[in-house]
Amino acid sequence: MAEIFNERLLYPSYEIIGGKKFMAPAANPTHGRVIGRLYTFFDNYFNENESGYVFSDNTDVHFPNGTLLKPDLSVVLEKNSAIIDWFRGIFGVPDMVVEVLSKSTRKNDLTIKKDIYETNGVHEYWIIDTYMKAISVYLLQDGKYYLDDEYILFDDNELELLTDEEKAEIKYEVPISILDGLKIPLNYIFKWGYK
Repeated sequence: MAEIFNERLLYPSYEIIGGKKFMAPAANPTHGRVIGRLYTFFDNYFNENESGYVFSDNTDVHFPNGTLLKPDLSVVLEKNSAIIDWFRGIFGVPDMVVEVLSKSTRKNDLTIKKDIYETNGVHEYWIIDTYMKAISVYLLQDGKYYLDDEYILFDDNELELLTDEEKAEIKYEVPISILDGLKIPLNYIFKWGYK
């Protein structure tokens, strides 16, 4: 156990942006729970369909411009799997990345990282706000991201404040464009406990 602890001190998690090294902070339990559930969903789907791979934030993604990031979640479709080095990380552009906002990473996730993913050609980028239980989905079109939609999980008290028209517009599932619109329920993603 001491060896593992010492190894983490010697080789802490970091990212490289613009040639500069930045520490990558550890996730809190809520952050980790959301990523764990998404990882499980994608992993189960890919195991059944043999159509891709999912990686969590312990995987280095080396972009062609020299940027090194550790997205909270990266998805690589089977047709692009040549970019995966199973012992060193991803060397190329994932088809999809997910970042979960935290106080320390929020600004970078919404600006610098979004620009890096856009410039390098990541097809689908999700930004997840666990506090709001919301997901912003960006899709790449003609080399630029556009906000495809925002998905919010409302609780019962919030629903009572909405009109019938507003309730009718609520979306309870998030489509995954790189997987032909396969949908994942919001209440699956934002489930903290067993209830």
